[in-house]
Amino acid sequence: WRQPDLTRDAFDADGFYKIGDALKFADPDDPLKGLLFDGRIAEDFKLSTGTWASVGPLRAGFIDHFAPYVRDVVITGHDRDELGTLIFADLHACASLCSGHGDSDSTTVLAEPAVRTKFLELLESLAAKATGSSNRVTRAILLQEPPSLDAGEVTDKGSLNQRAVLERRTSAVDQLYADQPAADILRIRGK
Repeated sequence: WRQPDLTRDAFDADGFYKIGDALKFADPDDPLKGLLFDGRIAEDFKLSTGTWASVGPLRAGFIDHFAPYVRDVVITGHDRDELGTLIFADLHACASLCSGHGDSDSTTVLAEPAVRTKFLELLESLAAKATGSSNRVTRAILLQEPPSLDAGEVTDKGSLNQRAVLERRTSAVDQLYADQPAADILRIRGK
């Protein structure tokens, strides 16, 4: 409102409003079948190699592959060599992997060898299906603290605000990519 420079930037050269959503054809062979939401353009980023990472499909595929053990995930790797993830685990599902921890806190459950082994197996099997660096997740960290509504990590619609999580949890991202990663970082073998 009353900011001509922002208004101008909101439209492309042909005068169309830039909504910021990525779309794909519902059926690539028949464009008349419509379009499907494919993430937010603002969430996408480049790896240090110049390869684009499309966060929407990556995130959906990761959550599907790790079901039921993951509630949500944030994809990392902007200006890095490899993709990583900040994982918000489903504590109930994770506790089912180990005996006697049904009512335990997140620190206890997520440190259990059975849980860490399961996540590492899933990380390796997901990486084995990857077709390149733009969709090969090589490292992950299981976050102890759930996303914070007060810190803006969760939107008013209940979805995860990827950017806010990354900004608030820069130390976790730094740990993921440290030359000597901490013991709680999951990394696939050979990386």
